[in-house]
Amino acid sequence: MGSGLVRERVILGIDPGLAHTGWGVVEQRGSRLSCVAYGCVTTTADVPLADRLLKIHHQLGAVIERFRPSCVGIETVWFGQNVTAAFATGQARGAALVACAEMGLTVGEYAPNQIKMAVVGEGTADKAQVQYMVRQLLGLPGTPEPDHAADALAAAICYTTHETKGCA
Repeated sequence: MGSGLVRERVILGIDPGLAHTGWGVVEQRGSRLSCVAYGCVTTTADVPLADRLLKIHHQLGAVIERFRPSCVGIETVWFGQNVTAAFATGQARGAALVACAEMGLTVGEYAPNQIKMAVVGEGTADKAQVQYMVRQLLGLPGTPEPDHAADALAAAICYTTHETKGCA
């Protein structure tokens, strides 16, 4: 079928975090990308961990039910200076992945620098550059907020540049 194949698909992007899990839904028709919806699942530290993870799982499940994506791009955990934060992000990521697996979604997992490279063309781009390019690539009237939602849309865009099969 080659490179002339026209892709039509709905892609969910996820930027996992225990306090803020961003999500964004992008529709791809050939080389054209458009934003369908975006948002953020927010949990607070005063809620037990299991309940926070359940909320992430349930709310992402509701997003999947509503928008019916066939695939998902999700950011991997970056282990920087704060191992505790990385562990919490990993738990949120797990809750998100279970929601995706329950719905049979094809998953692409990308490091932060891969997402930045796909969206900005530079793996060390800053948050403002990513937000600007997400806005430009999706033809949005304003910058998607919160920034977690913009990062999720970037993960969905990254999926379109990396995954060519397995998601219709």
